[in-house]
Amino acid sequence: MVTPEPPLCVFCRRHPVDPAWRPFCSERCKVQDLARWADGAYRVPGEPVSQPPGDDNDDNGESEKSDL
Repeated sequence: MVTPEPPLCVFCRRHPVDPAWRPFCSERCKVQDLARWADGAYRVPGEPVSQPPGDDNDDNGESEKSDL
């Protein structure tokens, strides 16, 4: 009988998955994968999002109202 191969780390694909870090092999691979999501290296495909009409904000996160 052939035993199944243990699953490999989804990030490095070199080491078997560690149950403590599943689906990764280590904290290092887990953190590097998270960093790629945060940096925008990974993207989920989808339709482009258009800005609603009348939204002249240049997407800098600041509102035009400053009544403070």
